[in-house]
Amino acid sequence: MLCLGTPAAARGDAGDSRPGGSAWTVSRGGPAATVRLDPADGSVTLAVRDGGRTLVEPSPVGIVTEDADLTHGLRLVDRKDRRVAERYTTVVGKERRRTVDMAESRFTLEGEDGARVDLVVRAADDGVAYRYVLPAGPEGGAVLREASGFVLPDDAPARLSDYSVNYEQPYDGTTAAGAPSGQYAYPALFQVGDDHVLLSEADVDGRYPASRLVHTAGSGGYDVALADPSVPMPAEGPLATPWRTVIAGDLATVTESTLVDDLAPPSRVADTSWIRPGTVAWSWLAGFGAAQRSLETQQRFVDYAAAHGWEYSLVDDGWNTTDWMPQLMEYAERRGVGVLLWMHWTDLDTAAERTEQLDKVKKWGAAGLKIDFMDSDSRERMGWYDDILRETADRELMVNFHGSTLPHGIQRTWPHVMTMEGVHGAEQGDVQADDMATLPYTRNAVGSMDFTPMGFQFGTRNNTEAAELALSVVYESGFQNYAGSVEAYRARPEVARFLEQVPTVWDESRLVAGAPGEAATFARRNGDRWFVGSIRAGDAGTERVPLTFLGAGSWRVDVVRDGADGLVRHSQVMNRHDALTVPVLADGGFAAQICRAVPGRGSCDRPVDTVPVGTLTVTPARTDARPGETVGIEAGFVLDEAGPAEDVRLGARTPDGWAVDGAGATADELADGAGLSASWKVTVPDDPAYGTTEIPVTVSYRGPDARRGAPPLTVERTVRVFVAREGTVYVSALPFVSEKNGWGPVERDLSNGESGAGDGGPLRLGDTTYDKGLGVHAQSEVTIDLNGAYGRFAARAGIDEEKPDKGSVVFEVLGDGQVLARSGVLGPTDAAHAFDVDVSGVRQLTLRVTDGGDGIDSDHGDWADAQLLEKKA
Repeated sequence: MLCLGTPAAARGDAGDSRPGGSAWTVSRGGPAATVRLDPADGSVTLAVRDGGRTLVEPSPVGIVTEDADLTHGLRLVDRKDRRVAERYTTVVGKERRRTVDMAESRFTLEGEDGARVDLVVRAADDGVAYRYVLPAGPEGGAVLREASGFVLPDDAPARLSDYSVNYEQPYDGTTAAGAPSGQYAYPALFQVGDDHVLLSEADVDGRYPASRLVHTAGSGGYDVALADPSVPMPAEGPLATPWRTVIAGDLATVTESTLVDDLAPPSRVADTSWIRPGTVAWSWLAGFGAAQRSLETQQRFVDYAAAHGWEYSLVDDGWNTTDWMPQLMEYAERRGVGVLLWMHWTDLDTAAERTEQLDKVKKWGAAGLKIDFMDSDSRERMGWYDDILRETADRELMVNFHGSTLPHGIQRTWPHVMTMEGVHGAEQGDVQADDMATLPYTRNAVGSMDFTPMGFQFGTRNNTEAAELALSVVYESGFQNYAGSVEAYRARPEVARFLEQVPTVWDESRLVAGAPGEAATFARRNGDRWFVGSIRAGDAGTERVPLTFLGAGSWRVDVVRDGADGLVRHSQVMNRHDALTVPVLADGGFAAQICRAVPGRGSCDRPVDTVPVGTLTVTPARTDARPGETVGIEAGFVLDEAGPAEDVRLGARTPDGWAVDGAGATADELADGAGLSASWKVTVPDDPAYGTTEIPVTVSYRGPDARRGAPPLTVERTVRVFVAREGTVYVSALPFVSEKNGWGPVERDLSNGESGAGDGGPLRLGDTTYDKGLGVHAQSEVTIDLNGAYGRFAARAGIDEEKPDKGSVVFEVLGDGQVLARSGVLGPTDAAHAFDVDVSGVRQLTLRVTDGGDGIDSDHGDWADAQLLEKKA
């Protein structure tokens, strides 16, 4: 209904000069917006009330442009009312089918100088929102600021997150007036009596910057501050600002609200059939950079996804310094797994870069991108979001934004956005239980949230394993990027089993119980199955979950909870009149799956499409050999899970001219845990090609459900045999007298990696990959004994390609403490420096790398092809 506060307004009069001014109410049966024009100074305020309760006190409304101050001296020129009724379907979210039913009033206000602004107010059953619409201004005009704000009762309990450009700060408990002075991020949650108010914004795009809340301690007021100091007016057509949004009601209303999406523009993607949400195996927290640069590691995560019916595997930072991505894509496609790729937004910040990069990854067969480090709410950056979303949609690439702004309803307009970060998530390694129990009522209430749970092997655990598992239901995300290692999943079979079943899209979502910072229990339905997730922060106890959300009849309830020695599962038959009671540990929780009770079925699990996967190990991975020498190779294949495997064949291939002694191995069928082994002796020719020769060892097999005629699955590992020139010794093969390194150990024949030995990638300078050399990080020194036995030292030195846009270093060659040669400062785009140094008579050689005068960040240096030439007789 549209409630008019005064008869004058009902008649459409321009205003009311009586004491108290004019007041107009916009309502659709839920929280109502009351707009009041003060006749004393012509200012406008907006309050939110629900029944007789005031949830948001009269709060300032207005906007200032270069041409006009539209915050006072205003009068009402016109008011138009309409009903907004829509139905739409989303790909992801709390519920897929949405119904919009709002009342809208458009108040045309005129300032003293004749400038006009439309204040558009909407009211729905879950909250209210308003925006400004300005007519096209003269070229060069700009919005300078908004006078928008929200006034809450001083003593209203609040959950607030300090503003940061990536929205990655935790939520703290305070009060509206008691919060320290500063800037706060949306969404901001306040409790007013028994109700709650969640402040946010909607429909933010390249027309306008995003905003944040600015607060002064001691006041319940929170002002809206734009990310940009000025916003140019369009030369043609009106400028509509984002919606200032107030979700209001009980906690169920807040957490189940779709108001932010409902206010966003309709989908700009006509055909959404290619958009497929799903579960993602994510390797980053299982090994950081080294894991990303290893084809073998990425294949293991693809294998795990294939063996458990997960849809995707995500390769994070580091893949773009490798050359095996097409190989991984083909490997994953054969196993029914899509591959997602991480990219820095600056790789896509120009039209030319977007064309090049997006066309490349689409040609490879990537399913989508994780784009990171936008770190800005500016209008310019919002325009970039518009560009990248249009171009990824054109290429049918799904998107996950990290280091990003908030959703703002983006998933309605661009349904290929599967999730966004904008949260103090699991990557931080120290998320507290009370913050985990706050996020469902704050950040996750306004759109899909990529918290990246299940990283059992990473960081400090502040919740129990059952509570961590429950996050798969408690947190809504179209892509659930699970951060566990393969070993962590296999050590927790109940985790693996539940994650096979839980979906990432929902037909219905319900808050069952909880309070911000204390607990959250959600029931979410997909088709005819319900899933329940429950987490708490605090002491152990018993959770009681009424099952009133179920339909009539009998239901089987499978619960996974913490036990004395790990996770335990129990199942029982219940009905909607029952209450599920589960004992939980301190900072604990549980997860449950609920389905119709069927005689003879003991669980709710449903069949999962799986592919048998195993591990192929080959030793040595790399070795050196001389002409005519023999290299021993041993290989073993073990079927890990999802077996049996049939028609298994293990063999090795050698290049022409290389002799091989030994046969492979075969098996008609292998069960889980069973394996094959084989060994070979490979002899290097007397006149080989110098450098690296690859000897592939391959296992092939078929799954029992493979289509007739389908090619077998293959796994390949390579033995790299390096044949050196006569009279040449490589520095990486010699013992070090001493070594020091700015980050991690000095790597032999690998680039500098993380903190562990052997976790580097290939040595790459520019477009060239080197088999031999040292990978270091400034400040670095490596000393070796020469004892006067060598004539020359040669190497190519530079910053490794894994840091293509960072770092600056200086390379020095010292003989017995004296500098023999120096490179000068080398940056990431500089060509490699060629060293050819006379070391005749030198007893100790030192290879030193120093920073280029700007600190050691990203100073990954390579002594590539570093070799010593023996003295000529």
